[in-house]
This record gives sequence, C-alpha cells and structure tokens, in this order.
Amino acid sequence: MLYHFYDLQHAMLTPARLGAEVTRMLYQHPWNPLSYTQMGRTLAANAELFERVTRRFGEPVFGLPETKIDGRKVAVVEEILHKKPFCSLLHFKRLTRRKDPKVLIVAPMSGHFATLLRGTVEALLPHHDVYITDWIDARQVPLGAGRFNLDDYIAYVMEFLEKLGPPVHLIAVCQPAVPVFAAAALMEAAGDPNAPASMTLMGGPIDPRVSKTQVTELAEQRPLSWFENTVVTEVPHYYPGAYRKVYPGFVQLGGFMSMNLDRHVGSHMKFYQHLVTGDGESADAHRKFYDEYLSVMDISADFYLQTVETVFQKHALPKGEMSWKSPRSGKIYPVDPLKIRKTALLTVEGEKDDISAHGQTTAAHVLCRNLPAGRQYHHFQESVGHYGIFNGSRWRTQIMPRIRHFIRQFDKSGDPLPEKDLLAIPDLSPPQWNERIHGITAVRERLRKQAALEGRMEDILRSYE
Repeated sequence: MLYHFYDLQHAMLTPARLGAEVTRMLYQHPWNPLSYTQMGRTLAANAELFERVTRRFGEPVFGLPETKIDGRKVAVVEEILHKKPFCSLLHFKRLTRRKDPKVLIVAPMSGHFATLLRGTVEALLPHHDVYITDWIDARQVPLGAGRFNLDDYIAYVMEFLEKLGPPVHLIAVCQPAVPVFAAAALMEAAGDPNAPASMTLMGGPIDPRVSKTQVTELAEQRPLSWFENTVVTEVPHYYPGAYRKVYPGFVQLGGFMSMNLDRHVGSHMKFYQHLVTGDGESADAHRKFYDEYLSVMDISADFYLQTVETVFQKHALPKGEMSWKSPRSGKIYPVDPLKIRKTALLTVEGEKDDISAHGQTTAAHVLCRNLPAGRQYHHFQESVGHYGIFNGSRWRTQIMPRIRHFIRQFDKSGDPLPEKDLLAIPDLSPPQWNERIHGITAVRERLRKQAALEGRMEDILRSYE
C-alpha cells in the first residue's frame, strides 16, 4: 500500500502543482511588467519552489552530443550495444578514427539513474572509448522478465565484458565496487580471457567494518526482516512491472535527503533567494543539480536485500565467505580475492565521504594479496565528499587524470596519448599509505590480529614507502 499512498498523494497535489506552474510562467514572462518587480519575482519564486518540491522527476538524458579531442570538436552518438531486462550496455560512440582504451563504467544501482555519472562520462570521453551500464527502473520491468539479484548483477558485468572483448578497464562508482571486484576474481579464477585489464574502485564498500557511517550502522543494527517489511513494497498494477517487489525510489530519496537534511534545506533556501534577487545563473545551477538528484528509480527487492545481507551484514567479501550462484547453471562458485593476479587495481577515496568512508575501499588492497604491488595504486582526494570523487572540478582536474594515467599504464591496445595530453597528467607515483588516511590504521590493527595476513600488509606498506 505504500506505493499506492505515494501515488495518491502525488495525484492529489497535481492541481495545485499545475496552478503553481501557471503562476510561475505568468510572473516570469518578459511581457509582464510585474516580472521585473520585487513582488513579481517573489510570487514566481514561491510558485516555482512549490512546483519543484511536489514534482515527480522523470529519467534524465545524458545529453552529450560532442566531445573535444586534440582541441577539435568530435560528435558523440549514444548507441545501445547490448540489452538485458534490467540493464542496457550503452556506448558513447565518438565519430573519430582514434583508438583509445575501452572503459566500462559500472554505474551504481542505488536509486539514481546512470545519468548521475554524466560528469564522469564527459571527462573520460576525450581519451577513452566509453561504455556504461544503464540500469532500468525496476517498476518498468514486467514480472515475466524474471528476478534480479546480486548474483545477476555480477553475471551482467561478466557478460558485458565478454561482449566488449579484451582489454577492457572497469570503473566502479560506489555500490558496484563489490560486484565488480567479485566479477574480476571469478573471471581470473576461471582463466577467462575477457577478465578486465584493470579495475578502478571509487568510494565503494569493500569492507564496511573499517569505518562506520550512517549507512553501515543502519544495516548492522536492523535484521534483514526489518528491511523487507519496512522499505520493500509491490509495484502497483498500473505500471509495466506490476506486482514486482521493489525498494522504491521515493523511499531511497527520503533516505538520501535525511542524511544531509540541513544542507538540502539550506540549498533550497538559497535557491529561493536567487530567484527573488534575479540571480539566474545560480538558480540554473541549482535546477541542474536537483533535476538529476531528485530523479530516482526503483530497485529490485531481491538485489537490495541480498546486497544488504552480503555486503553490510555478513561482510562476506572481506571475510572470504562470499560466493556466486551462476544464473545460467545454478552452480555456486567461491569469490576468492587471491585469484586476482593480473587485474590492476586503483582505489579512490574522498576525505569527506560520508557514505563509503575512508578505508572501506582501500581494503581491496588487503584482499588482493597475490596481486603484485606494482599493479596496485591508491588516490586519496582531499576536501571532497562522496559525490565529488566522480563529479565536479576536483574530479576533472585531479582524479580523472590519475585514472587516465593508470588505465594507459596497463593498456597497450590503443593509440599513444599525445604528448600535450601527457603533460597535463599529474604524476601518479605509488600510493602514499600513511597514518593520516583515516581507516588505514584500523585496517592494520585488524590485520595484526590475523597473523596469516599481517606479513603481506607490511610488505605492501614497505613497497610503497
């Protein structure tokens, strides 16, 4: 009934919302003299703020028609290379003969659409052949398409790698860090030639025990039945995915907003002030961000519940207890990080990340004990939160160039990078594993209690000093 109540509320507010939209248009119309007065701008600001907080935002578009390569504009065409019931493999095809490394961005299935990574794609396009997992809103997937869980997610990643063919470089943003890591381990264990050449894990919960956040504490304090009974509901009969059990996007959005409620309220108050004072540029920046942020999708309940249990409650991956059930054969395979011997690893963390806090992602290095130190790198970005590690100015100028350098280092299939581009890449020396990175100390203390792992960690630390 939760979904029905939400839709009913939305329907009841529709007349008022339409009235507010008419009012906004009236008092912002250039032919209306009142639109240039304080009173007119105030009325328009009130109307727009009401309309936006009661609107249901649809799926955004990437809107990346071109990129710049060697200083010249190059057209970009979006094409669906491979389609699955819950995801499309989207290719940003650049109309150029230049051959650059293939990069598959695995977008998070955590409420927002893949378009949240628009800035990520845009920054990578000039020097990479970019693909992305474009996840489909679960309420749009008919029940007859079957279920989708964490095992299916991992299978999708492996299938997409097979479709693209080697070498492919994976970039996992946030939640996909665990399934991407698992896919790499499984493919290397099977001797699969399509195993990724490298994987970049950005702000992902490889080991949530290392540093606690509101997300990890909630998952640990509540039994799985609580999540199933509280936040999971059925899609109403009037949607294509009727009767599918989902974790609704509007519930997820409420959780996102509550984590930083003061910040969001303050942002909307500033937006109101910008409208009243006529600061159109600042108001447009607010609209651009929140049009994306408030666009949410439903997630399959099977995937959500299995992820909560496997990643945040059982901590199966760092404990060496994670397994994968093949959707095709039904066979169960262990996810063994020790099998990762070739796939180069880069981890990226943000100083102010309050979703996947410091140390949760770098724990991947602890697990990859058979991966040579020369194939392991880490980037710690100061003064950025979770969103800032894959969007914004520091992503474009400091994080992305390091990822670009890392990918080029382990890819010999593409054309050489022009010298002028190389000059713009910051030096990517081995990661500085030091005590100021919160979380590393906790990892080391935990490892000291596990004698079998302690020596390897100390070897890694010494090799990077």
